[in-house]
Amino acid sequence: MTVLLALFGGMALLLYGIRLSGDSLQRAVGGRLRQILTGMSRNRLFAVVSGALVTAILQSSAATTLMLIGFVSAGLMSFRQTLGIILGADIGTTVTVQLIALRVTDYAPLLIGIGFLITFLARRSTPRDLGQAVLGLGLMFLGLRLILDGVTPLKSSELALELLQVGTETPVIAALVAAGFSALVASSAATIGLALALATQNLITLPGAVAIVIGANVGTCATALAASIGATAEAKRVAVAHIAFKVLGGALALPLIGPFTTLVASSAGDPARQVANAHTFFNLGISLLFLPFTPLAARVIETLVPQAPTEETPFRAKYLDERAHDQPSLALGQAHRESLRMADVVQGMLRDALAAFRTDNLALIEDIEKRDDQVDFLEREIKLFLARLGREAIGMELSRKEIGLVSFIGNLENIGDIIDKNLMELARKKYYQGRRFSEAGWAEIQDFHGLVAKNLERAIAAFAATDRALAQEVLDQRPFMRAKERELRESHLGRLRAGLAESLETSEIHLDILTNLKRISSHVSALMFPILDEV
Repeated sequence: MTVLLALFGGMALLLYGIRLSGDSLQRAVGGRLRQILTGMSRNRLFAVVSGALVTAILQSSAATTLMLIGFVSAGLMSFRQTLGIILGADIGTTVTVQLIALRVTDYAPLLIGIGFLITFLARRSTPRDLGQAVLGLGLMFLGLRLILDGVTPLKSSELALELLQVGTETPVIAALVAAGFSALVASSAATIGLALALATQNLITLPGAVAIVIGANVGTCATALAASIGATAEAKRVAVAHIAFKVLGGALALPLIGPFTTLVASSAGDPARQVANAHTFFNLGISLLFLPFTPLAARVIETLVPQAPTEETPFRAKYLDERAHDQPSLALGQAHRESLRMADVVQGMLRDALAAFRTDNLALIEDIEKRDDQVDFLEREIKLFLARLGREAIGMELSRKEIGLVSFIGNLENIGDIIDKNLMELARKKYYQGRRFSEAGWAEIQDFHGLVAKNLERAIAAFAATDRALAQEVLDQRPFMRAKERELRESHLGRLRAGLAESLETSEIHLDILTNLKRISSHVSALMFPILDEV
């Protein structure tokens, strides 16, 4: 019972330490991870390096694969770009096990103390996250210490030794058990850490430990498989690629476990280091073996997982994925992409509003009004998606971006409402009353509409690229737009004084169009405040 309690508590600390350290580091540098992955994915070798680097930070290849599934689902990356990163992630995950293999368990209390002090004293989010990462590292080593001490009594139990021998003397059985355990705890590092502890106490042989390492690597694919359920075909291909590389690697390694074990035994004398090296050699081997064949692998996987024919429906969030809530930087990236989609709809509404007045097309008026329903739907979905992000997982920088997103989509929704409820109502009024603008008046409306539409285009571009200079240009247009609206009003009043019949008939509609275009211009300016307020 004492052994079981030690194993239970030690595994819990080990798993929690890995999770805490990885999550904290992701919060600290999460905003840069997407740039690293997407920026280096065009070259296969660079993709491998970026995958290894990001996984070393996250301490989990499954976490990197989940991030890739989210990126592909959101359209930020293509499936083919992820293959090199997946192979690099297999290398990066070996860092955690190599850390576990270091004989630093005696320093676990020191790391826990340092991590707690940094977390407790830090006033800014980044140092606090780094402190929690150190704390997680200390808990990871403390958990390993408990496991090492807890399994020591098993050396004097003949029954325990026989059970361990039976379970590990057949490599296939050992690998299957390790795969099942890794799938259950969603961590290959924890499974390998347990094998490392058992090998250190000479409770299992090196071939048995190597079989466990192979099985643990295969079992960790279950997390990616579960995450791909309900995702796009491209995202499912990412999970299939991750599974295929691991399973094929395991299938090739198990028949060669004898020579592989000999290689591992010659790499170090310490059992812990041998287990860690087996993990490193296995994943390095997979990457070196499959990297030259990634184009062929892509074609095979695309054939196995074909693109399902889907009907595009406007009343659906295209880029939001609830599974990204555990990765705030990814979730905000998805919300940013969906906001740009919403902006495209509003921009189209404003563009077609002019055509509705010019052609008196009732069908076009109704279509624009329906598009406002889509804008309202997307605004609500994005806000609800952002509201479900965990408050404790968002740092100050991401919190500012979230507030900026809410402000941006709120102003877009207001622009959509003005077009729907005001401009289209005026278009209907013009249609039913059979009114016509004077040539001069219509030219002025077109001119002012063009200025507002151009400003909206600039504003969306500034938001997409977080371009402060372009955002300032949009804001600098405010005095000009106000003066322009007054100038056009005076021009219209001049035509009224001259007694121009068409101006007299359309005066109310004409002036209301100018008023509403000016209101839209004000909201366009407001779109820029979150960009300029960013520190």
